[in-house]
Amino acid sequence: MRPMKFGFGQPVRRVEDQRLTTGTGRYTDDIAAEGALHAFVLRSPYAHARFTIGDTEAARKLKGVKLILTGKDVAGYGDLPCKGHIETVSGGMSQSLPVPVLPADTVRHVGEAVAFIVAETLAQARDAAEAIEIDWDPLPAVTGIAEALAKGAPQVWADRPGNVAFEAEQGDREKTEKAFAKAARTVSLTIVNNRLASNYMETRACIAEYDKADKRWTLTLGSQGSHGMRDLIASYVLKVDPKRIRVVTPDVGGGFGTKIFLYREYPLAMIAAEKLKRPVRWVSDRNEHFLADTHGRANLSTATMALDAKGRFIGLKVDLSAEMGAYLSQYGPFIPWVGTTMTPGCYNIPAVHVLFRGVLTNTTPVDAYRGAGRPEAAYLIERLVDAIARETGRTPDAVRAQNFVKPTEMPHRTQTGPVYDSGEFEGHMRRAMEVAGWKDFKTRHKASAKAGRIRGIGMASYIEACGGGGPESSTVILEKDGTVTVLIGTQSNGQGHETAYSQLVSQHLDIPMDRIRVVQGDTDRVETGSGTGGSRSIPVGGAALNKATEILTDNLKQLASEKLEAAVGDLEVVNGAVRIVGTDKALDLAAIAALPGATPAMLKVHQSWTPPEATYPNGTHICELEIDPGTGGTEILNYVVVDDFGVTLNPLMLQGQVHGGSAQGIGQALMEEIRFDPDGQMLTATFMDYALPRAVDVPNFHFETRNVRCLTNAIGVKGAGEAGAIGACPAVMNAVVDALDRAAGIKAMDMPATPLKVFTALKEAGYRL
Repeated sequence: MRPMKFGFGQPVRRVEDQRLTTGTGRYTDDIAAEGALHAFVLRSPYAHARFTIGDTEAARKLKGVKLILTGKDVAGYGDLPCKGHIETVSGGMSQSLPVPVLPADTVRHVGEAVAFIVAETLAQARDAAEAIEIDWDPLPAVTGIAEALAKGAPQVWADRPGNVAFEAEQGDREKTEKAFAKAARTVSLTIVNNRLASNYMETRACIAEYDKADKRWTLTLGSQGSHGMRDLIASYVLKVDPKRIRVVTPDVGGGFGTKIFLYREYPLAMIAAEKLKRPVRWVSDRNEHFLADTHGRANLSTATMALDAKGRFIGLKVDLSAEMGAYLSQYGPFIPWVGTTMTPGCYNIPAVHVLFRGVLTNTTPVDAYRGAGRPEAAYLIERLVDAIARETGRTPDAVRAQNFVKPTEMPHRTQTGPVYDSGEFEGHMRRAMEVAGWKDFKTRHKASAKAGRIRGIGMASYIEACGGGGPESSTVILEKDGTVTVLIGTQSNGQGHETAYSQLVSQHLDIPMDRIRVVQGDTDRVETGSGTGGSRSIPVGGAALNKATEILTDNLKQLASEKLEAAVGDLEVVNGAVRIVGTDKALDLAAIAALPGATPAMLKVHQSWTPPEATYPNGTHICELEIDPGTGGTEILNYVVVDDFGVTLNPLMLQGQVHGGSAQGIGQALMEEIRFDPDGQMLTATFMDYALPRAVDVPNFHFETRNVRCLTNAIGVKGAGEAGAIGACPAVMNAVVDALDRAAGIKAMDMPATPLKVFTALKEAGYRL
């Protein structure tokens, strides 16, 4: 591929950052809708209760109050959908639970919406909420996976006995049992993957408008895909033709999977806007984000590896419980399913069986969060591999190297289904070890011990699946003034799509990026779109755009050939013009667009691309850290990442994605956790109680790539948006356990490794300062 100034592989700075960093970005809450009313959601203070809403007349008569919606007012609308159904062990499909727009008489988690109040001001809506009389009849509640599965536990749903929403499996049970029967030894590990809140910078918000004449709604909101949001609201809740709804997504301040989903507030605002014939806006506060937006992770897993006499992996059993919360969220059951497909990790394990279940609790629902199942899988296998190394007396790298899938074994079909097309796993592990100074660690360990500190080093070699799923379409248009417009249905949440897509166009047309306009997030302007999730935007949307721009370029050469009196094969694109090779005779894009034969069909190209298989980014993270035994505090001293992302579109943006994901992984490993008391009250619903990593907690990363081109993707890329969050947790926790084991023989710890937890473990192990 010929290098272009702004094209493939160039470290171009993000074009959108000028507005986003100077306060001129346009987020949902920045949009002024004339005459807009303000909405407030009244939420349950109980984790499980029956309730009756009494007379609301007093609240309705308060100054400024325009509308109060309760369950009986919206009873005729459909439920919020669960689309992530999976096949269960019984052979049927997992079954949804009813998620009404507003519940009629029962709530199942703290923060569940029970009324939607609209008033002239937010303060007036809040006052009305306080005036609504509700008779609460508390019911027994249960939180936590083990507690929910215990005999005699309170039932979240009467028709799901034992609080098990579904049970499913991956792999081959019989084959795995045979492998274990001939094992020389087995190693087992039980771990918790802690529950998280995504905590994007921009909380959720929406503005709903209704046009009485056209009988159409316009819904403006931060989302990860306008088309999906429109179609779900139309088909499942409002039950109208999707053409009656326009969904617009402006700038979005972070999504991480959590903004994919259809939440109650969106159709409620639309219903209110239709009834009142005025715009209705709702903006979540941070406390509502903790209570009402879907959470991530929340797994309890036991993994057991069977080894032969030479230490080779011959079989793997996993028993996994995934907390679903009170309801099955939009893709809730799908998350442990897709995660367990990646259970084997980078390893050639000839027999695998995974049994997993969805567990119901009286808590906020759990769904996709950056990585969506794959971080959980990588964390489990990489923690287990380190446990195997400790129990067998071998080094972590030796165990990995012996059992990695080899490049000569590609393509490799795992026992759970994925087919790895490419990768050199030992190659990036060895390079990461070299950069991290792994062989000299003992010297540094002695220096730390002399200073009264505990030092550890840990690695994780991960692989994930992304960039798959359904098709994505893109339209590229040469405008009459020589600029280019891109229409695409993915949705940037801060990843830099305007820059990335402009680079793909510039690769073919060789024009500056300020002459390229990327349009996304508007169902009236962009015909189709599958949205952003699973690191699919560039691998899938980019592949479609690349093909469309390639065809447009051929069209432009064809148009210019007659005017330039040259064969198409003698033409090239240089500096935004079609030129006869070896001459200065050329036509710029505006001149070509003005030619008589430049019909709309020649200047506007639409292309779709459907991935034949997922892509499989992989890499190695190495973390070196010190623990202060006097406080239990952890400081990361060195962090190395060597990744294989196939072909790199923009190395500068790629680095930013890896840094951000790794910071989230570090946060989960060392400090983040959503916790509930036994009655279902959230104990970590503010930033006073839920710790996020600050700048001081995040190290200076060493990041490099050791890329192997993807063979199943049209442009060779593998996707990168979630990778940092996948590799970081096991690398950090393996380093923590390494430090604690060297100092006090502590061989296990669950995330988050908070100072209190670490200090307590050292004290209980008899460690003396």
